[in-house]
Amino acid sequence: MMDRRGMMGVALAGVGAGLGGCAQAGGGLAPPLAWDPRAIAPVRAEVDRLFDITVCSRPFRAAGPRLDTEMVGDKLVVHNYGHGGSGWSLSWGSGEIAVRQAMAASPREIAVIGCGALGLTSAILAQRAGAKVTIYARDLLPQTRSARATGSWTPDSRIALADQAGSGFGAIWEGMARTSWKTYRSYLGLPGDPVEWIDRYTVSDTPLTSGRRAEGGEGMLAFGHYENSVRDLNPRRQDMAPGTTPFDAPYVSRNQSLMFNIANLGHTLLADFLAAGGTLVRREFHAPGDMTSLAEPVIINCPGFEARQLWRDETVVPVRGQIGWLIPQPEVNYGVWYKDVQVLSRSDGIVVQAVEGGDMKGYNDASETPDRAEAEAAVLKIKELFGRFRGVPGRARA
Repeated sequence: MMDRRGMMGVALAGVGAGLGGCAQAGGGLAPPLAWDPRAIAPVRAEVDRLFDITVCSRPFRAAGPRLDTEMVGDKLVVHNYGHGGSGWSLSWGSGEIAVRQAMAASPREIAVIGCGALGLTSAILAQRAGAKVTIYARDLLPQTRSARATGSWTPDSRIALADQAGSGFGAIWEGMARTSWKTYRSYLGLPGDPVEWIDRYTVSDTPLTSGRRAEGGEGMLAFGHYENSVRDLNPRRQDMAPGTTPFDAPYVSRNQSLMFNIANLGHTLLADFLAAGGTLVRREFHAPGDMTSLAEPVIINCPGFEARQLWRDETVVPVRGQIGWLIPQPEVNYGVWYKDVQVLSRSDGIVVQAVEGGDMKGYNDASETPDRAEAEAAVLKIKELFGRFRGVPGRARA
């Protein structure tokens, strides 16, 4: 079986052959291929291929992530939580801010609370700054809410409310986004593809709009959108001419973005942390005062949604997110958006996520009980799309 790069090599070779043309029985050259079905393989969207449904609570704060400090007993606590749907995407930049504050007094040892996206990256950055680091966590990454994330580069997904984040937040956000982007650059090309570039297609039967989220309307909140300040990081969306993709719809666009294969990325980060001398201790905290018994003088606090209970922080609002998982298909190496369903092919499974309602989807809903009906309905929408798919593996259309 070919890996992703092998499949892409075959696809590119096929496209090259098509562009060069081939002899026909009547002489002359065949017209160039508009696309190659091996480069855009169909998703096998069947309900009986759903092998898991996962749900998480994203920790949203209207004012943006908490990145301040406080004293708990004689411990300096540096907070690093409340990133909404942008935890993985902003983790390195947010961690850099937290570690800078933690290292202000040059401590030799630092404790990190939490083993999710923010905890692991903060711990690694603290090691790079010269500290001996211990992570204290109830759950390892595979059991954390971070492991249930979509895996998309979404640095301003539910990151703050525009009217509550403060006038300087946009600049802080941009710094976090650019730092994270630059750091993730170093994880491209590693074994297991913890981070990779993929194509994403938006397919619609009606004209596409420039907005990517639902806006306005009764009950809608004005979430902050900051992506325009980092437009130089991503290629622009391209509107595809009819017939240039196998999607049978009048409106198709394509763009490229980063994707995190979270299982591989988490394994890589934890291995890096342990290889640098880090220590991991399984421990649960029930109140801030519990942390005063730790030996380390400085604590970076990365509890994610647990901050609502642990720190009695009522500013943390849950945003429910559910993913249906289809069995992995190595030949599917792209994402697609169709009828308010997002599909993303990762090495550990094909993400199928209902996203109708935009940023208000799941807002203030703390339930983490899987909704199978929602998952099946999303898969059936994707089945409809690929029922109209014009790609036939092994047979290219001119």
